[in-house]
Amino acid sequence: MTLDQLRIFIEVAQREHLTEAANVLSLTPSAVSSSIRTLEERYETPLFNRVGRRIELNEAGRIFLTEARATLASARTAELALSELGGLKRGLLTIEASQTIANYWLPPLLVAFRKKYPQIEIRLNVGNTHNVTEAVVAGTADLGFIEGHINEEMLTITTVDEDHIIVVVPPDHPWAAGTPVTPGDLLRAQWIMREQGSGTRSAFEAMLEFAGVESKKLTIALTLPSNEAVRSAVISGPYATVMSELVVSSQLQTGLLVKANIRLAPRAFYSLRHIARYKSKSSLALEEIIRLRDTNKF
Repeated sequence: MTLDQLRIFIEVAQREHLTEAANVLSLTPSAVSSSIRTLEERYETPLFNRVGRRIELNEAGRIFLTEARATLASARTAELALSELGGLKRGLLTIEASQTIANYWLPPLLVAFRKKYPQIEIRLNVGNTHNVTEAVVAGTADLGFIEGHINEEMLTITTVDEDHIIVVVPPDHPWAAGTPVTPGDLLRAQWIMREQGSGTRSAFEAMLEFAGVESKKLTIALTLPSNEAVRSAVISGPYATVMSELVVSSQLQTGLLVKANIRLAPRAFYSLRHIARYKSKSSLALEEIIRLRDTNKF
């Protein structure tokens, strides 16, 4: 069994689609299919169910996927440790971050990192808090950055910054006049929200519960998968949403959105690191840049 076979299996298993996996791997579908077939025949264990022209991961495949991910993560760690023996002159830094952090908070820090370490390749993947946590636990990311607090015994969780989330509405919404918004108003409003598992939504729901408002009683008109989609929808209709002030600062300045008169507690941005895996020099260097971001020393 080779590492290439593991990589191919993982991509196919995640997508349950040969052509999509082949595109990601820059291989032909026939090469991907042949690799999977060779793996199954070598160990006399089918890993997928063939349903017409579709494939579905079976129980054996699901069990093997966990082990394949762990093995590939270990191999990547070994390769990384070896590549760093000569200092930060080469290597790869893989980061997984939630949308608000990846799109608004992290980019200036990555630019600073790139200026200081131009030969380190940076890979940034974007997901919600749940996705980021899974990636760091599985070892497919060196560092994770999230907006919502989690409990995961395999991770070290560190506060790296503070963020302000606000309720915003279009200028013709009743809340745009600046009248204080009451708990009852929150329950009567029509909301557009991110999906369950997003850091912003989780933080808002936790704040509501703390204030005695049952978040499950909110009227959610639409659930959308990105900050940009939510923001555009609220600009277009008589809805409210909750977002990081970082995400809507431009729209607040131009008047496309208005901040509602309700105070929400600040939330933390957290970094995630696996407690047992190798700490790459590049990941430690990024953490140092984050620590020094307000001192202009990077």
